[in-house]
Amino acid sequence: MSLLKDLSPRALAAPESGIVEIINYARGREGLLPLWAGEGDLPSPDFINRAASDALLGGETFYTWQRGIPELRQALSRYYARHFGVELPPEHFYVTGSGMQSIVLCVQALTEPGDEMIYLSPAWPNIVSAIEVAGGRAVAQPLTFSNGRWSLDLEQLEKAITPKTKALFVNTPSNPTGWTATRQDLKAILELSRRHGLWILADEIYALYYYGAEKRAPSFMDVMQEGDRVLFANSFSKNWSMTGWRVGWIVAPPETGQVFENLIQYSTSGVAQFMQRGAVAALDQGDSFVQENFERAKTSRDLLCDALIATNRVETLKPEGALYAFLKIDGITDSRQAALDIVDRTGVALAPGSAFGKGGESFLRACFLRDPRQIEEAADRLCRYILAL
Repeated sequence: MSLLKDLSPRALAAPESGIVEIINYARGREGLLPLWAGEGDLPSPDFINRAASDALLGGETFYTWQRGIPELRQALSRYYARHFGVELPPEHFYVTGSGMQSIVLCVQALTEPGDEMIYLSPAWPNIVSAIEVAGGRAVAQPLTFSNGRWSLDLEQLEKAITPKTKALFVNTPSNPTGWTATRQDLKAILELSRRHGLWILADEIYALYYYGAEKRAPSFMDVMQEGDRVLFANSFSKNWSMTGWRVGWIVAPPETGQVFENLIQYSTSGVAQFMQRGAVAALDQGDSFVQENFERAKTSRDLLCDALIATNRVETLKPEGALYAFLKIDGITDSRQAALDIVDRTGVALAPGSAFGKGGESFLRACFLRDPRQIEEAADRLCRYILAL
């Protein structure tokens, strides 16, 4: 008799990640160019590693502050003053065991079983499962794709709201599409949330990967007022090449502080103190490294997208933000099978668009935060594959 029958139906219903399926299928192949996951190819820089190592060797291995060490919360305050022009005291910040945990804790704080949370699709699949494992219902509101560009239909978004809707999940710049909300979009979404008494869960992890005229993408920080119901989930992973560290943070009203401290206590009981020392170094010393990562991403974005668009077989435009080209290739409708085939025939590993939900089924996602020489090679292999279809 199977042991599975006694497990929670919500746990059993959690699907295998379509991204991880490709990773498991392709991992370890000789000559593989892995554009599957949302991370770059640079390791964490020495100044971050050294700060964590010194703290570890110095004995910072005990239980620590549930909300995060004071030095890290102060560094987050400085980071937002520097990059977002807002003065937020440390009481707004809560350190978590990854951006993913930030999202999970926010979902737990905002919803109870049966509640709905609307998200913009295609979307990073983990948000859907975070909502559903918590007993909620994830409601997809598709972005519109036209002439290679993604956009948001605000009227359709409002129509998706029901009496059970508790929150809107807004990821901008978007993984996987690269869609980036304008300041006017954010004002309109915020006004919609006010009218309906909804919370906004804002995932702005890619805010500094913005290819417009400004140094960062528009943020809800630019348009919100005191008292607005907005939570921010963020991570050290992308900016500072710290994906394996699993450290993130939440920005929330101080009034909610005890709630988030409790949720952290009953999930991980806090992030290791020596790792938090590395995160302090990232924030206070890492602006030039973040800029280096951004420049690599911009160069590689242009190389990859220019080559693929030139085939006249790929419907996409250069993304406005984030780290991904979301590719609609002529003749491909089953992105999962195509991703497996591309691995076998080219040695390039892409994430299938079907992993990102409604609207992504015929797309493939390529992460371009890599050495431009690798991206040139990947583009060449993909172009030959596409032209042979």
